[in-house]
Amino acid sequence: MFRAPLIALLALAGSASTHAQTLELEECRISAGPGMPSMKARCGTMLRPLDPSGEVDGEIELRVAVVPALNLTPETDPLVPVAGGPGQGSVQFYTAYSGAFEEVRRNRDILLIDQRGTGESATMDCEFDDDMVDGEYSMELTIEYTQLCLLQLPHDPRFFTTSVAVTDIEAVRLALGYPSINLYGISYGSRVAQHFARRYPDATRTLTIDGVVPPPISLGPEIATESQKAVDKILARCEEDEFCNERFPSVADDFSRIVAALREAPVSIEIPHPSTGRPEAVNFGAGELAGAVRLLAYHPNSVALIPLLIHEAGGGNFVPLGSQYMMTMIAMTDALSLGMHNAVMCTEDVPFYDETRIDYEQLEASYMGTFQLDALRAICSVWPAGPIDDAFKAPLATDIPVLLLSGDSDPITPPRYADMAAVDLNNARHLTGEGQGHGQISVGCTARIVADFIDTADLANLDVECLKRSFVMPFFLDFSGPNP
Repeated sequence: MFRAPLIALLALAGSASTHAQTLELEECRISAGPGMPSMKARCGTMLRPLDPSGEVDGEIELRVAVVPALNLTPETDPLVPVAGGPGQGSVQFYTAYSGAFEEVRRNRDILLIDQRGTGESATMDCEFDDDMVDGEYSMELTIEYTQLCLLQLPHDPRFFTTSVAVTDIEAVRLALGYPSINLYGISYGSRVAQHFARRYPDATRTLTIDGVVPPPISLGPEIATESQKAVDKILARCEEDEFCNERFPSVADDFSRIVAALREAPVSIEIPHPSTGRPEAVNFGAGELAGAVRLLAYHPNSVALIPLLIHEAGGGNFVPLGSQYMMTMIAMTDALSLGMHNAVMCTEDVPFYDETRIDYEQLEASYMGTFQLDALRAICSVWPAGPIDDAFKAPLATDIPVLLLSGDSDPITPPRYADMAAVDLNNARHLTGEGQGHGQISVGCTARIVADFIDTADLANLDVECLKRSFVMPFFLDFSGPNP
């Protein structure tokens, strides 16, 4: 497991061939992973050029699955969910959240394409023994591990960028004979969806982008500060809550004290491994704290645990936070393809950092500090950049109907990002969930709103009053749960 970059995560192709390929699908079952429930689908493998421009030889296999519509005479334009990360496969993402898309599936196929480099589409992943990453983080070690990662990859890492990936989506659309598609993109997937619409506007019927990454934004410099704002908001909400404030009266001070102490020196703790139950020794420092808290802040249900876990750590019990960190690392290792993640970040983000606009003082003051930004820079100092289309970083300008979704407590893609993305959208609507985090598709009535939008392509008449009644998990006052 490659800890340093994992903690940091979550930070001109030629024309596609004009000759439509064929793609035969067979009965199969798909799932979110081993031991998870599976569902029926029709699956196939499509050969795609490694380099669609033809300058570099080689082919890759693209995994495709279609979950058929429930209606025997469905609409001809499927929904195409695009996963986030970058580095998660769309088959895994969809099967984990399939319930949120069932209303769409009544009348439309769900077309799943594991983006090149993820899932079962020429996976670009790296494996590292835990012993290789013991000890303190350093830029030198991260560069060393990144170089080892490059040696493990089965394909040239340059050709796993968004600009290349959208040509795959179009090739699959043509091969299956769909006249147009509806795209749902979450987090990084929102970047893919916007760029597909830019490249192939006639093939795009609607866009739903959730946890929006606007094209001009380069992910990295604001992740720590946005996450700090989200945590501050969570702790302020605890102070305003009668029961939370009574149980944890100094939670914000406790958090500041914990961050300062762990920056001075990590603590040694023993944690039962989430899978085996065997105790493992962990050096829990500022980086591990950042990895745990950052992911907890993504979803309202896990947000509910933050004051309790901070309170426990403030009293010297770091095991609950340490357990959360370990579970986060395991989940990220299983879900994200590191090679594909680096290909995207080192082509589309890090090269575009504007040093004059990075507030290092604010970064240092955040609980994450500059660690994540330093790690990304170290990785990309040796990782080769790939193709990126002209105007890739320009806002999308289109008349295509676009529904933008945000959570007002999102720790990585705040609502102002969606506003930035909408600046040149001529037919768009932005909905923000109150008290919600990163990704809205499974929150309250959002799935129904999205289904109505995709059904009608009409933004003006959406019934969104139900969003005001979306559930926000109360804070846990102890490990048995919230106040009854």
